[in-house]
Amino acid sequence: MKKLSILGLLSAGLLLSSCFGTTPTPPAGGATPPPPSLKVGELTPQDITIYNEFSTTLEGKQNVEIWPKVSGFIQHVYVEEGQKIKKGQLLFKLETQTLNQDANAAKASVNVAQVEVNKLKPLVEKNIISEVQLETAKAQLEQAKANYESVASNISYSRITSPVDGYIGEIPFKTGALVSSNMGRPLTTVSDISQVRAYFSLNEKELLKLKESMPKNDKNLMDLEKAPEVKLEMINGKEYPEPGKIAMINTIINSTTGSVTARADFENKNNILSSGSTGKIKIPTVYKNAYEIPQAATIDLQGKKLVYVLKDDNTITTMPIDIIANTQKGYIVENGIEKGTTIVLEGVTKIKDGMTISPVK
Repeated sequence: MKKLSILGLLSAGLLLSSCFGTTPTPPAGGATPPPPSLKVGELTPQDITIYNEFSTTLEGKQNVEIWPKVSGFIQHVYVEEGQKIKKGQLLFKLETQTLNQDANAAKASVNVAQVEVNKLKPLVEKNIISEVQLETAKAQLEQAKANYESVASNISYSRITSPVDGYIGEIPFKTGALVSSNMGRPLTTVSDISQVRAYFSLNEKELLKLKESMPKNDKNLMDLEKAPEVKLEMINGKEYPEPGKIAMINTIINSTTGSVTARADFENKNNILSSGSTGKIKIPTVYKNAYEIPQAATIDLQGKKLVYVLKDDNTITTMPIDIIANTQKGYIVENGIEKGTTIVLEGVTKIKDGMTISPVK
């Protein structure tokens, strides 16, 4: 009876299995995931221009301080602050009453000395007096004339004119003010801003880099005549429409600041730029047949920058790069890369050397 019961149970089990089927045992481990799809790009050599920026202060071609050469009260001011003027234009007129009195006295001294000379001449001719007395009188006449000319010059100095074309600056002294050459500040300043000079500083490293990038003459010195044009970014962040030229680079390093001064000149025909303004000088450097690698495509390993290079079988391998300059997007590399090299452009922090990927070009 027990045997029959066991056989019956087995038969029932087989019957149920045939009706409802069985669940297969899953294989050991999960299914292999597909390779990740990542963007890749082919590196192509090109000429790349980057700009090094330096803070700058602008000055007019000429900033001429106007000082009085004689003391006196201002009688008239003929110009307004900010007014455009021409060379030789009258700016100020000083009171000259005292100077006129001095001139009259000096003129009288000339007349007296001349009378004395005229009186002595016939006496010398008749040998009544010695010629020494006549020569002394002539010397006194010349001294009187010199005194008169000095006073007359001072009178002309009371008319103060502009030595250059330009624009009038602040006028701190008004009509009636007493002025002299010993004042603490000038009557005004005339600024010629037809051309603007942009001064900027470079440290030793920047100076060396600039020297290396500059064209050279026959004596292997920087040839500023062939230097590339520079740009000016104004204080409002906009770029000045006219390019400039580097006009001067002082190669003597200041021992206190460790820097040198340089200057770039810009034409200012429309008077957009003002003396005293600030901005940024942008000096271009051109790299020939170089590669630009995005920053997102690089990884850091033991102080070196590496990229992942795609091989023909879609596996990847790391390659170090030799960076020579930085750009806003990444890095510039000249050597160590073959034309047509394809690198991974994204997800580089999540992949490893030797992995297989699904490249998306």
